[in-house]
Amino acid sequence: MGKTSTSEKRKGFKKYILGFWILFFVGILSVVFIFLLASWGALGKMPSFEELENPETNLATEVISADGQTLGKYFKENRTPINYEDLPDHLVNALVATEDERFYSHSGIDAKGTLRAAIYLGSRGGASTITQQLSKLLFTDPNKSGTFNRIIQKVKEWVIAVRLEEQYAKNEIIAMYLNKMDFLYNAIGIRSASRIYFGKEPGELSIEESATLVAMLKNPSLYNPVKEQFKDNSRQRRNQVFVQMEKNGFLTTKVKDSLQELPLATNFSPEEHDDGIATYFRAYVQEFMKDWIEDNPKPDGSSYSMYRDGLKIYTTVDFKMQTYAETAVERHLRNLQKEFNHQNENNKIAPFRDIDASEIEGILQKGIRNSDRYKRMKRRGIDEDSIMAAFNRKREMRLFSWEGPIDTLMTPKDSIRYYKSFLNTGMMSMTPQTGEVKAWVGGVNYKFFKYEHVKQAKRQVGSTFKPFVYATAIDQLHLSPCYQLPNQPYTIPKGKHGVMEEDWTPSNAGDDYGGMKTLKEALAESINTITARVINKTGPESVISLIDKLGIDTSNIIPVAAIALGTADISVYEMVSAYSTFANKGVYVKPYAVQRIEDKNGTILYQHKPESRDVLSEESAYVTINLLEGVTKFGSGRRLRTNSDYAKNTEAYKRAVTGYPYAFDNPIAGKTGTTQNQSDGWFIGMVPNLATGVWVGGEDRSVHFPTITYGQGATLALPIWGMYMKDVYADESLDISKEEFEEPENLSIQIDCDEFTDEETQEEKVAQPDFEIDF
Repeated sequence: MGKTSTSEKRKGFKKYILGFWILFFVGILSVVFIFLLASWGALGKMPSFEELENPETNLATEVISADGQTLGKYFKENRTPINYEDLPDHLVNALVATEDERFYSHSGIDAKGTLRAAIYLGSRGGASTITQQLSKLLFTDPNKSGTFNRIIQKVKEWVIAVRLEEQYAKNEIIAMYLNKMDFLYNAIGIRSASRIYFGKEPGELSIEESATLVAMLKNPSLYNPVKEQFKDNSRQRRNQVFVQMEKNGFLTTKVKDSLQELPLATNFSPEEHDDGIATYFRAYVQEFMKDWIEDNPKPDGSSYSMYRDGLKIYTTVDFKMQTYAETAVERHLRNLQKEFNHQNENNKIAPFRDIDASEIEGILQKGIRNSDRYKRMKRRGIDEDSIMAAFNRKREMRLFSWEGPIDTLMTPKDSIRYYKSFLNTGMMSMTPQTGEVKAWVGGVNYKFFKYEHVKQAKRQVGSTFKPFVYATAIDQLHLSPCYQLPNQPYTIPKGKHGVMEEDWTPSNAGDDYGGMKTLKEALAESINTITARVINKTGPESVISLIDKLGIDTSNIIPVAAIALGTADISVYEMVSAYSTFANKGVYVKPYAVQRIEDKNGTILYQHKPESRDVLSEESAYVTINLLEGVTKFGSGRRLRTNSDYAKNTEAYKRAVTGYPYAFDNPIAGKTGTTQNQSDGWFIGMVPNLATGVWVGGEDRSVHFPTITYGQGATLALPIWGMYMKDVYADESLDISKEEFEEPENLSIQIDCDEFTDEETQEEKVAQPDFEIDF
């Protein structure tokens, strides 16, 4: 009986052992089978060899300045890839020490870490390798819930991780992982994160900055270094990264201890589409790209994407010149707006002038219908009455001010009126000889004022049009700057030169008449009567023919005598390119801003081809330049040169003119312009290798200064040009010329006039009050 019991026990034990091994092998085979199923795609789609070789990522398109700086990006995900060679060693060391200590010894799965995680249920750290994390980021769906789905997810990660290790070198895996990580605030990838959190390229990061970014990998929200409530978390996690680096031999204890004492420091610079430098210019490039993409499909027939394909757009804009331009605009418009607001304190219909209540309501209604809010509501099918009611209900909103954003309660309709009160600007700078646009400022703040004032907007140009009239006369009639005409009222009769309803007799500002004036004096002093006499000699058709060749759209310019005084609406872009022709010896070169476009692999997809044409003889162009130099020597532009105490102490200078005195002593050809009622102020100035134009005014023509003292181009626009050029000249690396404009070898037209070479006369003119008026 005892023997039977023992025999039965042995049989039972053998069955138990056999069952154990059966279960063990079944378990092993099941695991293997699950992995096989996963690799075959039976548990969900797996990446193909081609996908592993070229993992799909959304790469931001980068806009790059002529001097190699990033101006901005277009993105769905703000990702710009970086090569392993461009990563600092301490960043890689911090990553490996913190996230995957055995990274260089495993093949995608860390067996030791996995076993440890299984035994201690993750309490002593997880087992996910850098390669597994990369596979999760690239090819798996982290959003599926449920235990079974999470198990399947992990199995797929392991399979993909092994395949990635077979496909890529370790260094490539590190670069791919860092390029894919989301660091919040549109900082996708290590390059964007470096720029956004520290204002640096990755290679410039300090060891503590690298550790701060590596600390975010565990949980970007919880270890956010810029949010006040998470800064302590971030610093503690950063210091733990130092501990891991010491543990793995990347830091000595002494260095670790000193690094842990450092405060948490960032230089937070968000890269939203509306933030950063050259925002209006980037909006222009975006439109350029949309047209280019439409006309240039990929070899397979599909379209390029600005937001996913990682294109690189190399532009002509100089980062430093763009910075100087934006600084000049900000300084002057901030100052000018204060004076504008001061002068509107007793204006009952502010910010408008010279219009009645019905016209004001019409302007506001037009503003409502042009607003994004109105268009969105219309698209949603909301009826007109409900929309208008919504525009009259107060709501929380953030408004622009020069002192910083204002959070307030206001009706959308009142906000439209509020924004009408701001003076705005358009400014462009280009190289006349090449057509390269060097700076482009389309307004005061793109986030709040989307309408662009360089190329999109067209405004009356006032006296800045007069040089085209004089250039036509010089080119066709061979007139000299010394040619004299009487400064007396002059009439072009009805029926001649497009004068239709009644005789046209333009008046001079201040009714200033008398004596004879040379063309040089007439342009410098912006004398309307003499300009009328000149266009009577050339005819308006000839002037329009010239400006058409100079790149100005003439489709809406009617050939009437009154265009001589600047009644036409023209863009800053067109005016600067037209004036540049004078500086380029009569050769028009079409402005351009995009030099080339490359794909993410560096293949050139587009290369700019210059467009140019002969418009004027070299002699005619030079003589016109000579006339324009007179404006800055003796006319309304002379404040660029004078440093007189009278001008400096004038109330208008102290309250409205910024950056004075400028005290330029080099040759400058330029022209101010002011339109009727001071609605538009212009200055276009040139030196031999740079032409720059500035317009300043309200969005609506009824928004303007009440007097010419403050409302003329020499006060509104010229200071921006002056401050910009002072900064440009101070930066010797830009090599902007201070030389004379080059004189033609065979100059047959007389340009030296006695009244402009007599030193006593010049001194007497400069000492006069510095407020010439340009209509």
